[in-house]
Amino acid sequence: MQVTEQQYYSPEEYLALEEVADYKSEYIDGQIFPMAGGSTNHNRIALNFSTELNFAFKKLDYEVFMSDVRLWIPKQRIYTYPDIMIVAGEPKYYNDRTDTITNPQVIVEVLSKSTKGYDRRDKFQFYRRIPTFEEYLLIDQTKIYIEHFYKTNNKRWSFYEYDESDEAIALSSVSFQISIADVYNKVKLDEVDTEELLNPPSKEGL
Repeated sequence: MQVTEQQYYSPEEYLALEEVADYKSEYIDGQIFPMAGGSTNHNRIALNFSTELNFAFKKLDYEVFMSDVRLWIPKQRIYTYPDIMIVAGEPKYYNDRTDTITNPQVIVEVLSKSTKGYDRRDKFQFYRRIPTFEEYLLIDQTKIYIEHFYKTNNKRWSFYEYDESDEAIALSSVSFQISIADVYNKVKLDEVDTEELLNPPSKEGL
């Protein structure tokens, strides 16, 4: 991610720019970072996962949001766009903006080579500042590999990894299960990562 030229932006300036931008950017405590474009594998995985979630929650009090919905983390002064968010009950909107929520319970990120270090380290640390946040999944788009973190107590998290296609993932904080095969349905694991060709990595973290 490359920071924009201006040294500092207020949250209001960022939101005004985002309204007219041709691409999404993250806001991190005064700085704006354009987000890398997605690949077909990235889109397939996010769509597979969110479709199964949406069907499972059809009659339950949970909502699923994809990457067009923004997340505001006030303690870190961050606006970002997780790939998938699960909200228990009603979404809490920031400043009555229906494009920005503050209360995800589960966050799912599909990893790309240029951002996977940031997603694993800094972003996970930022997410843990959200009071409602209890579970985090990181899905590799180039091979069958998923990292699953879930909160067990205050400031304590457990970790599980999946790397076999005959396994299934069961969420801890939500009644939901999905097979690895369904997560990777139609995903071409031997495809060239076109996202990397178009957006070569310039910064692994912040």
